[in-house]
Amino acid sequence: MKVSESWLREHVEVEAATEELIEQLTMAGLEVDAVEPAAANFSGVLVGEITSAEKHPDADKLKVCTVQGANNEAFNVVCGAPNARVGLKVPFATVGATLPGDFTIKKAKLRGVESFGMLCSASELGLSDDSDGLFELPTSAETGANVRDYLQLDDNLIEVDLTPNRGDCLSIIGLTREIAVLNNTTSTWTRIEALPTNIADEVKDTFKVSLTAGSACPRYAGRVVRGINPSAETPLWMQEKLRRSGIRSIHPVVDITNFVMLELGQPLHGFDLAKLNTAIEVRYARGDESITLLDGAELKLDTETLIIADSQQALAIAGIMGGQHSGVSDDTVDIFFESAHFNPLTIAGKARQYGLHTDSSHRFERGVDPELPMIALERATQLLQEIAGGKAGPALCTELADELPPRLNVTLRAAQIKRLLKLEIASDRILTILNSLGLQLLNTAGEAGDETWHFQIPSWRFDLSIEADLIEEIARIYGYNKLPKSQLTLAPEIKASAPNPLNPIKATLVNRGYQEAITYSFIAPQLQQLLNPGQEAVAITNPISADMAVMRTSLWPGLLSALQYNVNRQQSRVRLFETGLRFASQAAGEQWPTVAGVITGKRSSENWNNTTEDVDFYDIKGDVEALLAAIGLADKVEHIAGNLDALHPGQTLEIKFNQEKTIGYIGKLNPVIQKTLDLDQPVFLFELYLEHLPANLVDQLSQISRFPEVRRDIAVVVDQQVSVSDLTAIVRANSGEYLTQLKVFDVYQGKGVEKHSKSIGLGLTFQNKSRTLSDNEVNTAEETVIRALEDRFGASLRR
Repeated sequence: MKVSESWLREHVEVEAATEELIEQLTMAGLEVDAVEPAAANFSGVLVGEITSAEKHPDADKLKVCTVQGANNEAFNVVCGAPNARVGLKVPFATVGATLPGDFTIKKAKLRGVESFGMLCSASELGLSDDSDGLFELPTSAETGANVRDYLQLDDNLIEVDLTPNRGDCLSIIGLTREIAVLNNTTSTWTRIEALPTNIADEVKDTFKVSLTAGSACPRYAGRVVRGINPSAETPLWMQEKLRRSGIRSIHPVVDITNFVMLELGQPLHGFDLAKLNTAIEVRYARGDESITLLDGAELKLDTETLIIADSQQALAIAGIMGGQHSGVSDDTVDIFFESAHFNPLTIAGKARQYGLHTDSSHRFERGVDPELPMIALERATQLLQEIAGGKAGPALCTELADELPPRLNVTLRAAQIKRLLKLEIASDRILTILNSLGLQLLNTAGEAGDETWHFQIPSWRFDLSIEADLIEEIARIYGYNKLPKSQLTLAPEIKASAPNPLNPIKATLVNRGYQEAITYSFIAPQLQQLLNPGQEAVAITNPISADMAVMRTSLWPGLLSALQYNVNRQQSRVRLFETGLRFASQAAGEQWPTVAGVITGKRSSENWNNTTEDVDFYDIKGDVEALLAAIGLADKVEHIAGNLDALHPGQTLEIKFNQEKTIGYIGKLNPVIQKTLDLDQPVFLFELYLEHLPANLVDQLSQISRFPEVRRDIAVVVDQQVSVSDLTAIVRANSGEYLTQLKVFDVYQGKGVEKHSKSIGLGLTFQNKSRTLSDNEVNTAEETVIRALEDRFGASLRR
């Protein structure tokens, strides 16, 4: 929220300079993000009055004006602004004046006519982007006065970054309340009194309101004001306050509602009464309803959207934005003011759902004081009558008393304050702080120093509900930097923690040239369906964007997006991995730990001593085998030909653990998907499902046997359709207890091997940790393996 420092000081008198005020707010939890001047730097600009305006003799679009400045001195000024006219008072930059951008005004001759100065637009003074004409000042402005002084531009704009729980400070009254407490003073707000009704027919000049959405809108105040002056203009003082808060002046009725919102924190809306039918109803939208908003956007409304409607159509999205049809215009003479309380839970997320963010929704989402609607309505009526006249009907408030937020009572104990803050604060100081914050003391019990107080929480503080909240308020106002410091002494019980399996996984991949990536868990539905067609993903209720609308069911979408981003920026060699969660369908509601990786490009980084081959399937397979070895699973998994939509049908490897559970896949990206992602080079991927692995994944150390190992090599001829994984499974099952290592050292097809067959070379290593194996034991194991291969696959030894 951006506010004018001078506007704050109008309502609270403090001696603190700007820097001290900023420090106070920040230390009290209302962090100040930025402070900037209210206007750009310029000097030598006075209030000038145009006393004559004649057509330039040699230019159709220029006028020669006589401008009266200080001491009734007249100046000849050539001006091209379309609104230059006699009697107009405007900013007049005299010769020698400096405008924003260090632009110095000099005497000039335009088409043969001398010009002594410049008449300025608001944009030329750096006050706005409006450059359509001269900046028109009120006729009451004193001719010759310094414009900076007249507009009080020597001011600062303070931008406060409020946490979501402090919606009460999204107003001038809220911030001045805080400043007053921090400086042990009081704010100077004039009580807003109810205005008398000055319309003769009070019954005729009321508008029936019905509330049918329950707690979504438990209070709705409205008032008819007839006969406002359609040609009235928003006074300059109000325009300036709005400008310094980042709001553009539009129309007196709109400006008044915005001003009251900034001043009191209550959003309001003004309808053109002539465009309303019969009655106002606050309800949820029906399935077939739509609305065109003030900004021209056409929206189809869902049935969970709260709206303001009349008997014929939706008029506004409650708490967010009004509709174009019922908005005020330059011809509006009768209006209906709306000032309502909406439940924050009803408004929260709705603006984002429709791609909107308004000052109104920003406040209602965080909570607005339910006692404000009538007060704000009276203030808006008062300002409207001062600016545009009109006769006010009765202010009527329709409410559902049982649905209004209750006023909470909270008990506070002096002993608890001392225990949590490690500080004794005088009871009088505690009561002063809390009373200044608006808490009402109901009663006190206990002896001095050990009191128990009962407070009623003010209606504007939604964030105070328990004793700890009140203690935090005391600490905040007392000063966090004044609380005593103490050394925290802990005697933790030290337990041996289980090794983290991700550590060796990450270390192995980094050592093999991978870089760790962290991608969003939210992905585009299209990418999800492209990689995992038919698999249901968890949909996000209020997605940040359409590209982040579902939860990932694999880590591949994020990694491929990162790879694509890098390749598109001329980074052709990419090796990325990620550890994170993948998410099940909405019904299952589960999430599982996963590690995945992608590679593309050259096998080695560019170097005179490196090869220039591209990576292939066996590169990523080797990376995964190294990873599995690092966590002690190298000999506990098997690789079989697999099938996965995201991978190439002929280059997909399924990894199984203990011959049962699939723990991952390795493969080449499906060419169809590669083309869809507009990738020109092959991409290889792996993904491991860590939830299927044993709890202790880290490889265990074991003593090296001092007894010799024995290796036997055999070559068997089998049908070419037999997979190596099936072959090695039979070998392991029949080799006995002393087999320590099994290697496939050769695969051969050709001369000497029958057609449709292949020769597989197997290396079997045997070892006993307690003694030397005999030849007979090794021979027996070898023969058992050969017989098993013959029986299972019809294998024969290749001699």
